[in-house]
Amino acid sequence: METQSIGSPVLWAGFIVFVLLMLALDLGVFHRKTHEVKFKEALTWSGVWISLALVFNLGIWWKFGSMPAMQFLTGYLIEKSLSIDNIFVFVVVFSALKIPALYQHRVLFWGILSALVLRAGMIFAGVAMLERFHWLIYVFGAFLIFTGVKLFLQRNKEEHPEDGAVMKLARRIIPSTARFDGDRFFTRENGRKLATPLLMSLVLVELTDVLFALDSIPAIFAVTTDPFLVFTSNIFAILGLRSLFFVLAGAVEKFSYLKVGLSAVLVFVGAKMALVDVVKVPPALSLGVIALLLGGSIVASLLKARAQERAEADKARTPGQRPAEAAR
Repeated sequence: METQSIGSPVLWAGFIVFVLLMLALDLGVFHRKTHEVKFKEALTWSGVWISLALVFNLGIWWKFGSMPAMQFLTGYLIEKSLSIDNIFVFVVVFSALKIPALYQHRVLFWGILSALVLRAGMIFAGVAMLERFHWLIYVFGAFLIFTGVKLFLQRNKEEHPEDGAVMKLARRIIPSTARFDGDRFFTRENGRKLATPLLMSLVLVELTDVLFALDSIPAIFAVTTDPFLVFTSNIFAILGLRSLFFVLAGAVEKFSYLKVGLSAVLVFVGAKMALVDVVKVPPALSLGVIALLLGGSIVASLLKARAQERAEADKARTPGQRPAEAAR
């Protein structure tokens, strides 16, 4: 299967330079001093990253037409929604390791910076394999369906990445301490160089991204195999993940049906990939189905959360304080 790409050397170089400039601006200017990221600041940055992705999408539409633009937008929506699932794990990691809010941005910044490199390698490896072995597309499709079903069945399972085998192995290999030393990843105790909890949380963030990339990258291959579109949609979703974390970190428990929606998306794109030589699903239809599944799960989650809040408020009132009785 021969892969065609809209990405020219100039486009690739320009996009990479843009990403590096944005990262330098983020770390060197706006987050030069360690501080706790507040909701308003995080919401602003989330809006900036989403706006940049949409402007980029409009540029693709203007330069290359509606088909690549639709593929980019669908891929970005998939990656953005799957990245929200990362946030659930990040919240657990920071809570379990007691990482102060003051230092969470630093961990996420370096975690996502290295994730850019890791995902780039995985994307190009995936494209190369699909070019040489077309039958792998059926394997990827079956894997996504399996992952979607597994996610649905384990949607209520609590995550404990800090107690996993990889974390235990990391603690054996890397001498560590439970003591923080400002925003440093390493400190010294009794002449020994030890990893602080920040480094251990970074290890878990990296591991989480690799595991989620195993789902998200095959998922976007169901939309397009253009390496430029796959890479750029992934990168825009990852770059906006840090700010999205601080927007949603305090409210992830309200998205009770999100994993149901994500599992449905994975099953849909997996089936689309597995049946690629039998059924041709138009990009516009794929975008509509994915948006409907995700939007429906988010709306249902918010309605459930609101109903629970009302029920708790009613239960908290004493019989004498009920509005109906107070009006008598």
